[in-house]
Amino acid sequence: MKVIRKIIWMGNALKQLKRFPEEVKDGVGYALYQVQYGGIPIKAKPLKGLKPGVMEIVSDDCGNTYRTVYAVKIDKNIYVLHCFQKKSKTGIKTSKQMIELIRQRLREAERLSKHKKEEFQ
Repeated sequence: MKVIRKIIWMGNALKQLKRFPEEVKDGVGYALYQVQYGGIPIKAKPLKGLKPGVMEIVSDDCGNTYRTVYAVKIDKNIYVLHCFQKKSKTGIKTSKQMIELIRQRLREAERLSKHKKEEFQ
């Protein structure tokens, strides 16, 4: 029997996801469901410039692009680090501000994981 991985939402990621269009929310939900069962969604790709295991789900709707960033290599959980609408006017690169927020939440997720491990030892 396959173990379903738990999703942990960091910061306001879930609140931001709830603001996405319905079709995008459905696609992200299905992609995260696949990750919970050990799969790699078609819409997921590694987020460049961060640690291995930090992935982003890219969704398009009505000319807008939405991103959901998650980490899978911290522990057995899936940490959703950030959800946002891509608004860059200068190309496809994610802004430095967004990358720094994602890095900060990744560090928080790592601390949370370490704290949980220490509780059970």
